[in-house]
Formats: sequence, C-alpha cells, structure tokens
Amino acid sequence: MILACTTSSKKPMPENQETNKTAFDLQGHRGTRGLYPENSIPGFLHALDLGVTTLELDVCVSKDSQLIVSHEPWFSHEICLDPNGNPILQSNEKEHNLYQLTTKQIATYDCGTKLHPRFPGQKKFRVHKPTLQEMVVAVEAKIKTDSLDPVYYNIETKSTPDGDGRFHPEPKTFSGLLYEELKKLGILERTIVQSFDVRTLQAMRKIDTTLTLALLVENKEGLEQNLERLGFVPEIYSPYYKLVTEDLVKSCHKKHMKLIPWTVNTPEDMKHLKNLGVDGLITDYPDQAQFLIQPNTL
Repeated sequence: MILACTTSSKKPMPENQETNKTAFDLQGHRGTRGLYPENSIPGFLHALDLGVTTLELDVCVSKDSQLIVSHEPWFSHEICLDPNGNPILQSNEKEHNLYQLTTKQIATYDCGTKLHPRFPGQKKFRVHKPTLQEMVVAVEAKIKTDSLDPVYYNIETKSTPDGDGRFHPEPKTFSGLLYEELKKLGILERTIVQSFDVRTLQAMRKIDTTLTLALLVENKEGLEQNLERLGFVPEIYSPYYKLVTEDLVKSCHKKHMKLIPWTVNTPEDMKHLKNLGVDGLITDYPDQAQFLIQPNTL
C-alpha cells in the first residue's frame, strides 16, 4: 500500500521571486557531460556559467569511507586511464573498484583525457574523480566569487542489491554516510537525493522525513507500481524522458510530485517535454537548453 505523501519544508528547486512560483529546473547531467569530462569539478563549474539551477551528479564510496563523485563504482573503460596512463579494458574494469581503493589511490587515475566515444565534443584534460566535499567546496566558492544564485544538488546513490558489500556498503550505511556529509557541508536544504534503488530512498526517508527525494525510473511498469515498490510518494518522479506522457505529468502533479525526466539532449525534445508540463529536465547539454529558463521563448 502506498503511504500518504510526506509534506516537506524543503524545496526541490528554486522559486521565481517575482511570481512566487517554482521556476523550471534545468539540471546539468554529471555537470555538463556533453561539453566537459563527466562528474568533474571543471564540468560542474562550467554548468554554473551556463545558468543551471541544479547540478546532477552521482556518488560512490571509497575504501576509506569517503564519498566519491562517480557514475560507476569502478573506473569505466570508456572514460578512464589507469595510474600509469594505460587504457582500462572493459573485461577487467570492475577490478578497478572504488570501494577497494583509498581516496588517495583514486586520485591517481585520469578520467579526462581519453576521447569519449559518445561525446566527441568534450574538452579533454587530465582530471580525477573528486570527493563530494572537494566538488561542493569548489562550487560554493565560485558561487560566492561570481555572486551567483545558490545552486541545488541532485545526488544519485549508485547502489544495487548485487553490489552490497562488493562495490558499496549496504543502503543504511551508504545513506548515513551521505546524509552526514550533506549536513557537514551545509547543503541539506539544497539537495535532492535520487536513486533507482528504492532501498536507498527508504533509508533516507527514515533518517530525515523532510529531505527531498527523487525516484529514478527506466522501466515500463507504470507510476502506481513503481510507487508501490517504493512504499511512499516522493517529492520528485524522475523517469527516462521517452516514458513521459501528458497523462503521466498530470498523475504526478495530482500526487503533488514534480516530474523531472532524464536525459534530454535535443532542443526539440526539450521543448516537447516542457510543453507537456514537466517541472524540469536533466541534460548533458545545458548550453542548448537556455531557452527553457528564459521567459516567453516557447
């Protein structure tokens, strides 16, 4: 049975001060993956220059229990080189397991100079996977220096039942580590925690009922079944963009959820989704999405 929606005092996206209405939430996927190395500090800083309202990112856990900004809990053969500058093979990439490496060891890998097969337009330079602390400190410093509006953080926990104890701690421990770090960094009220793994969201809800949560969805099972699996109504429903219909948008809004799809990379799809009434979207190319956050452009 789906529980009643918990009313949160926290806002999952900024508000337009003139109209007091929630603004469209433009989220930079892994920073600006189409333009800069993914989940890199330079990529996140460039996303700020492009006017995103939210930085979307992923976190994993290192051997020394630090939160590492990374999409996989290992070094992907697509984007990373080993500490000696050699390519990582797809056949053994999972042996380069972040959960078995210290933060110092993780910093010796290069995840910025290898040409990305699906994003050939990325700028290339040596960069390491940062800790969440490093990333947030750099972002907040730029916001202060450049007098920018505060940015939101949409943080995905990279966990699966099969990965427990092998690539990451179990959800209660993982969620606790993330929550304490967010509190220490002072960004709890500007953070969304998202996951495909409902166990993470359930653990987070037990820790703090006011934290903004987002359910990531890529299956075709439908809204009701996905919420049934989660066990409560989160603040945000975040499906693969091709699953979005006008009826889904209306159903989410009826349940007082925002709908923010991923990953939307063409202006045509962006315009279509905004016209359907989505509350924001996640894109690798925030430079192509400027019209979404400018008035009277649709």
